Amino acid sequence: MRGGKAARSALLRWGVLAAAIGAWQLATRTHPTVYFPPPTEIARHTHNLWFSGPPTHAFLTSEATENILPSLARMTTGFALAAAAGIAIGTALGRSHRAYALCNPALQFARAIPPPALVSVFVVIFDFGTQMQLASIVFSAIWPVLINTAEGARNTDPLRIDVAAVLHLTTAQRLWLLFLPSALPRIFAGLRLSLSLSLILMVFSELLPGTANGIGFTLTDAQSRSDLLTVWAALVLLGALGYVLNTGLLAVEKRLLGKGRPA
Repeated sequence: MRGGKAARSALLRWGVLAAAIGAWQLATRTHPTVYFPPPTEIARHTHNLWFSGPPTHAFLTSEATENILPSLARMTTGFALAAAAGIAIGTALGRSHRAYALCNPALQFARAIPPPALVSVFVVIFDFGTQMQLASIVFSAIWPVLINTAEGARNTDPLRIDVAAVLHLTTAQRLWLLFLPSALPRIFAGLRLSLSLSLILMVFSELLPGTANGIGFTLTDAQSRSDLLTVWAALVLLGALGYVLNTGLLAVEKRLLGKGRPA
């Protein structure tokens, strides 16, 4: 019965998406416009542009390897750095109420700074290129993980902390057995936000001058050539990437936390 319920839920979700695409297709056929091409044309162009390569290259074209793979590398590297730094700093702050109280105003101030406002600073420090792009991603993606981790660590059951003191657990044991498990649901909540921000900032960083490849570069180049099919193909690809990455992270979260402990 549980499997049937899950199947009906999945069918309903995908049915809504299929209905929306069908409505779009019908609307573009009855009222054609160059700005909103039919979904069938977008799908055909996406396949020809990126996924019509030889089987030996996983069906990826040279356009895909030159633009999609570098973007994924920037995004995953920035996300990994932000996640590692956010969990480490957040756990350290969450363990100490005094340290958290002292640092919280500075954290909230830094988190509120819009990433585009710091582009000129990053350009001066790192110049245009991969280092500046990674700095933009890490600076924005770190805050959800850091703050959620700190809040989760602060909410560790005081009774468990007292028991750990009685058992004379080391700092590493307390960190591994108490603080991290307590913060894990909040950590995954921060990771999901951080993943979305990493994808957004990856595209934004590739729109800046000095970029020679990437999905964001493809968008800018297609706009300059009024190639709307490629623009739509890039948007569809970004949406699909976001969905796949978020689904993978949710699967990891469910595996570690179980179904009864949502973040």
